[in-house]
Amino acid sequence: MGQALGLIQVDQSTVAIKETFGKFDEVLEPGCHFLPWCIGKQIAGYLSLRVQQLDVRCETKTKDNVFVNVVASVQYRALADKASDAFYRLSNTREQIQSYVFDVIRASVPKMNLDDAFEQKNEIAKAVENELEKAMSMYGYEIVQTLIVDIEPDEHVKRAMNEINAAARLRLAASEKAEAEKILQIKRAEGDAESKYLAGLGIARQRQAIVDGLRDSVLAFSENVPGTSAKDVMDMVLVTQYFDTMKEIGASSKSSSVFIPHGPGAVRDIAAQIRDGQLQASLL
Repeated sequence: MGQALGLIQVDQSTVAIKETFGKFDEVLEPGCHFLPWCIGKQIAGYLSLRVQQLDVRCETKTKDNVFVNVVASVQYRALADKASDAFYRLSNTREQIQSYVFDVIRASVPKMNLDDAFEQKNEIAKAVENELEKAMSMYGYEIVQTLIVDIEPDEHVKRAMNEINAAARLRLAASEKAEAEKILQIKRAEGDAESKYLAGLGIARQRQAIVDGLRDSVLAFSENVPGTSAKDVMDMVLVTQYFDTMKEIGASSKSSSVFIPHGPGAVRDIAAQIRDGQLQASLL
């Protein structure tokens, strides 16, 4: 009914292109407009001013001969003050933008190695945005932002990169594990050496204590019993210890059979061996 009366409505964020007998007349802003069709007035079309997005997938090759798919996302919009240029000068805006993206990406990425391409995504996006801005501004379009959202190498290349990364990590893990084992062995050796040193020190102190005790006993006995020599007292002490040891061996319920020489001569030999051992301990 509104169109029959020559009334049209232009929605928000949209402009209408008005023509008179097929020639551009003016750009109609959002709102209600009177359009007397009977005198050749008509709407040639509508142009959205909203920000639009175009995703472009471009296959190219890096400097080190790796084929990759670069995915670029271009956000653009038509300018209200250049609506007539945006409407009339381009027949297919999306294809035009895609062509410029292909041109810039295929000129930039082949100058980079694969690793550099991943690191310099922002530089690639900036180059695409600058080229599009210069090219599309004359057609009434503004490039809001350009992003390189993904760089996809061939599946075999990705697998090889993952294997290289995994091998490097395994090598580092093996090195750390070997270093840890080395530290454990060093600490274990240091602990063993310290333990043996302390055990030897304890044995030496034990022997020294035995020697000191025997010496004190001999001196005390010689002073209290006149006419006895130190050797006599020592022999008596050793014989007493000899019999005490035999008693302890026999009294132990867990001891097995022990065969030892017994007799006055054997006691004398044992006394001599003990004296020699105590003298060596005193020297230590």
